[in-house]
This record gives sequence, C-alpha cells and structure tokens, in this order.
Amino acid sequence: MEEKTEAFETSFPLNQIKVLLLEGIDQEAISYFVSLGFTVESIPKITQEELILKISDAHVVGVRSKTKLDKTVLSHAKKLLCVGCFCIGTDQTDLEYAAERGIPVFNVIKIDGCTKENLSKLNNKKKEKGERHVYTTTKNNCNKQRFRGKTMGIIGYGHVGSQLSVLAEAMGMNVIYYDVIPKLPLGNAVAKGSIDEILEQSHFVSLHVPYTPDTHEMIGKSQIAKMKKGSYLMNAARGKCVDIKAAADALKNGHLGGAYFDVYPTEPTDANLPLCNCPNTILTPHIGGSTMEAQKAIGLEVAEKIGRFINEGRTIAAVNFPEISLPPNLSAHRILNVHKNVPGVMRKTMEILCNYNISAQALKTASDIGYMLIEVDADKKLSREVRKQMNALPETICTRIVYSPGAINSDASKNKK
Repeated sequence: MEEKTEAFETSFPLNQIKVLLLEGIDQEAISYFVSLGFTVESIPKITQEELILKISDAHVVGVRSKTKLDKTVLSHAKKLLCVGCFCIGTDQTDLEYAAERGIPVFNVIKIDGCTKENLSKLNNKKKEKGERHVYTTTKNNCNKQRFRGKTMGIIGYGHVGSQLSVLAEAMGMNVIYYDVIPKLPLGNAVAKGSIDEILEQSHFVSLHVPYTPDTHEMIGKSQIAKMKKGSYLMNAARGKCVDIKAAADALKNGHLGGAYFDVYPTEPTDANLPLCNCPNTILTPHIGGSTMEAQKAIGLEVAEKIGRFINEGRTIAAVNFPEISLPPNLSAHRILNVHKNVPGVMRKTMEILCNYNISAQALKTASDIGYMLIEVDADKKLSREVRKQMNALPETICTRIVYSPGAINSDASKNKK
C-alpha cells in the first residue's frame, strides 16, 4: 500500500497550513485564506520542476486551466490536503489519482459575467501581435445574419449552457439543447434526444461540455457535415472537443458560415493553427472566465470550499470525492477518515469506534473510496488515540483530526483582517 499522506498524521495550527496559489489567482482568494490564518504563497508562473519542488511542502494547491496536476506532480505532494481548480474545468488535474490519495478537488460551479468580454478589443490585440488572424471579412463578403427567429443549438446544458439558453432566447432565438443527463429547460428551450438533432436543426451550435474520452473530438468532419450550410460553430468548452482541422476546412469551403473559438487542443497557439486565416472566424485567447468580476467570484467561491474542508472536513461540491458534511461543532473533535471502499472495512471501523463516545457520524462512498466524519469528546489524548487506531487499518488511506470544527463566515469582508 502507498505510504499514507504525512499531513494527516496529526492536527496542527492554522498558520502552518501552506497554500500554494498559481497562475495569478485573484487577490480575493489570497485575502480569504489569510483571514483564516493560513500561510499563502502566490506564484504567477511556474515550471513543472519548480512545481514538483513547491508542491512537496504544500497542504493546498490552487490552479487555473494551464497548470497540469498529473500523477507525476501529485505523487510528490506528500502533505497535500486538497486541490482547488479556480475555474470550471478540472481536466488539468488527475481526479482519480487524487481521490486514491485521499485528496478532494474543488472547482467553481458557475461563473457569472464570464460571457460578456470585450471580444473585438482582444481580437485586434491578437491580430496586431501576429499570434492569430481573426475575423477576416470585407464589407462585401461579410456573412451578415440576424439572430431573431434563428435556432441556437446548445450541446451541454449545465450552468454555462443554460445561461446561454436564456441570453439566446432574450434575443428572439429558438433554443434547443442536448445533455447526456436529462435537464429541465429554462424558458421555452426544447430538449433533443441526440447531438445529431442539434446539428441538423441549428443555425448556431455552441459547445459547453467537459473534456472526457467521450467528448474527445465529438465534433469532427462527419458531425460538421450534418450541420446546416452556412451555420456557425462556437466552442468555449475544451479545445480537444473539436477537430479544428475539420472545422477549418468547412470554413474555407463555405459549409460553415463562421465560427468562434476560445479554446484550442494545444495552448498557447501559434501561426500554424489551422483556424488562422479562416473567413468569418473569431479566435480569443481562452478568456472564458477572465473578467475581473468573474475572477473575484471564482476566487472567493473556491477558497470558501477549501476553507470548509480544512476547518470542518466538509466535501460538498468536491468533484472527485464523496460529498458529506456535519454541522459546525466547537465542543467536539472531528476525525476525518478516507478509506478504500472494500468489504469488511466498516466492521473494522465500528470495532474501534464502539469503545468511545461518538456524538456524530457521517459516511458516504463513491467508487473505490469511502469518506467518514466522526465526532468524539474534545480531548486531545482521546482523539489522537482514535486517529491512531483508524490510521492503522490497512484499508485507511489517510486520517486527520480537526480539533475545533467551527463555522466559516461566508462573508469575505467580515473575514479580512
């Protein structure tokens, strides 16, 4: 069995919790962590070698979309308690391996204001730098379209897709959508039973899906061929969800009337990107959640989730972990136990716990792991004894003590020093 995570061997003062924030995560998150008493280090740019060195001593690491927390990097994180993805996407993190190590991953569920960027300014800036040639039209050949009465097809009807649904309908468009999980429509949107129906019936198709093996190049040559001639393709989800060579060919031969891309298979891009010099094409540099307002909201939301996990053991909204919580309780000690979800583990656990006064308990399993919160009398000797016995079980991945699991004020302004 892999060596148990060092940080879970005991509880320690909050100022010894080391938070490593990368990629220029907003000051709102930094201020929040400081208000909780954590020690924060913010590094805008970091190499993989530097990351491996830094993460070895970190209890929390926060990233955006570019930093890759793969198995190689995470295997060096001997003290890591949790990961924060300060964005919607989590494909930059090896979620399965993190769960196997007892490390929950938190992200932002919904980004408000992220779709209202100054696109023309960003397009011109990129064009001036020669990084991407965008929106190549003239007065005589530009493909003018009115939105009212057209059909917007949305693939992926989650938080972002459903927001687009509302905006499109407000502009007088008909909205149809498809999602692998049945979702109730907003407004007059109509659910469809397949992606093909979306492609065949829409004038505009927009992707809002996570990147998984099932969504890899989900829009390729054959799918684009099913779209209406002169229709538009938009991708602000993940770059590898679209075969961009097929999209570029369809733009150049006129089958697609235009396109918008904010994400690409490899980032950053260069002049060899197939979409460069395509007609009626807008390319932006992965700005999906980059408004100042969005970054502040993201910073606070993810930081709060991390703070509650550190101080209470709460895993609600973790993307790779069983989701449980207990009400804050300043008069008890809380034991946090992550274990392999195998037959017999609960019997062994109960044999330990039956010898103590347990005031509260919560348990949930997900796939191969189980997560348990146990409250015992506020006695350090007793809680350490329970932790030691739980940690000795061969099925245990990690165990941690929270001495005073108190509520965290969600109003950041009240937490700032």
